[in-house]
This record gives sequence, structure tokens and C-alpha cells, in this order.
Amino acid sequence: MFLKKQIIVSIIVLCVASSLLIGYLLFYPKTLQGSQGLSIAASDKFSIQVRGVPLPKSLDFAGESVPLELYYVKEHLEWELTVNTYWHSSTLLNLKRSSRWFPVIEPILKQNNIPDDFKYLSLIESGFQNVTSPVGAIGFWQFLKGTAIEYGLEVNQEVDERYHVEKSTVAACKYFTKAYEKYKSWTLVAAAYNAGSKGIDRQIEIQKETNYYNLLLADETERYVFRILALKTIINQPLEYGFELLPEDYYQPLPYKIEMVSTAIVSWADYAKERQLSYRLLKEFNPWLRQPDLKNPSLKTYELKIPDIKAVSILN
Repeated sequence: MFLKKQIIVSIIVLCVASSLLIGYLLFYPKTLQGSQGLSIAASDKFSIQVRGVPLPKSLDFAGESVPLELYYVKEHLEWELTVNTYWHSSTLLNLKRSSRWFPVIEPILKQNNIPDDFKYLSLIESGFQNVTSPVGAIGFWQFLKGTAIEYGLEVNQEVDERYHVEKSTVAACKYFTKAYEKYKSWTLVAAAYNAGSKGIDRQIEIQKETNYYNLLLADETERYVFRILALKTIINQPLEYGFELLPEDYYQPLPYKIEMVSTAIVSWADYAKERQLSYRLLKEFNPWLRQPDLKNPSLKTYELKIPDIKAVSILN
């Protein structure tokens, strides 16, 4: 019985191997003979070609030069450029969203004397989505609750301004300004936003080094600045990295008007209906409103974005 089973198994294996061989011979692309006898697949059989990514000859972050002459700096940049070039869906969406949110963030950075390159921090933190991290960081700038309150954001059950793009950007600017006063390096400020000031301070003390590119940091922080540099490079030269978008492919800014609210609101759904809006659309424009109502016992004044229905309906 055992011998019979072995024979049967052997026959099955032989049949499978034969089928694979026949399939390989019938369907595998014809090959060309290389100059050194190597078998090279004919390129016309492939619809996608994978190439090495172009590296910039020079690069800076917030006006601070990136030392591409250091092999590990060059290779880390190439790593992130390669990942973001061939991670098509994510980078494509980042490109499309950037045209909607950069015009919102850029003037706030400028008003607070923060270099324009810091807009890419928000992009890599959240992909311009109001996401929540596993540790509870929230919004475009990924603020933890304690840090958000420290930098002036309201965070409670009814209102969470970590979801408020403009206000959270102002809070981020306060963080950047304070960190720059300490480090005198925008690159270290960016690294500290990821690792925390205590983490960066400890490594500066251990390694006796204040240049970001000379510091040995944890993998996540090591990659952080290079991810910023990679997306900055791709967004500014999309065609160089294979992203061919038409002007209409980019998401447009969302038009709205401001309405002041300084009372309690019994129902945001009713409030929206009175303005010929859906509850969802009101919350899409004001995601910092976290409940179906607003008790507002202190009668604080809030600015609500009321979408322009006609303009919103024809976007894209």
C-alpha cells in the first residue's frame, strides 16, 4: 500500500512538473541572446518597465543643504524616492490632495515665519486625511491630546480642533517656532516633530552631534526627513517620476463662506437642513465638531465653514 501511494504521488508530481515546463515554453517571453551569453527577456513583452529613480544633483530642506555626497544620505534618499515612486496609489493620491490643501497651509506657514517646506510634514504625517494613529494622534498634523492643548487647541467631547486644519496648522507653527529657538536647525525641528524633543536631545547628548545628517537615529526618525525630501522632489517634478496628471486630475480647493455660532445648537442636522445642506456635508467641512449637537455652556464663538453648494457640486 505504501509503495502504491509513493508511485501515485510520483506520477502526480511528474504531471505537475511537465505542465509547468510546457507552460513556461509556450508562454514565457522570447529571449534575446546577450553579448556575454546571458538570456535577456525581450522588452516589448512587458507593459511595465521598472527603472532606477533619478536623483537630484542638489537638494535642500527649508534652505538647509542636504549633503548628497555622503553615501548613506544619497542611498536613504534613493530608498524613499524609490518607495514613493513605485507606491503608485499612495503617491498619486498625495499629488491630487496637495493641490487642495497646500493653498490652505502655505499662507499660515508664511504668516508664522515657518519655511514653506514644512507643508510636506503634514502630508507625510496624514496624507491630508483626518486619521487617528494607534497611539491616539489625530488630524492632519497628528497631535496627541496633551500636546494639542499645550499649543492652544480645544479638545473635548464636543469640539476637537486637532481636526481643524487651519487651527491645527497654527498650533504646529507654534511648535516649530519653539523647537527652532532650541535647535537652530529646521531639519532637526522636523526630526523632533517625529521623535519628540526629548528623544532628539538624548541622541545629541550621547553622540555629541548637532547636525541631523551626522546623527544615528531610530529607523522611523531616520526615514522621516528623507520621506519629506522624496515627496517634495516628486511633487515638484511629477513627470520625472512617472506621474502624468492633467490639471483636472488634481483636487481643487473647497469653496465656502464663514458663519459665526455663539449659542448652543440642539441639532446640527437641523442646522444643516435650514441651510439646504446635508448633515454629512456640514461635518465634512467642519470635522472638528464631534457630536450631533453643541451645548456650548460658555457661549464661545465658533467659525463654521458653510460650503458653497453650487461650486462643490461641480468640482472635478
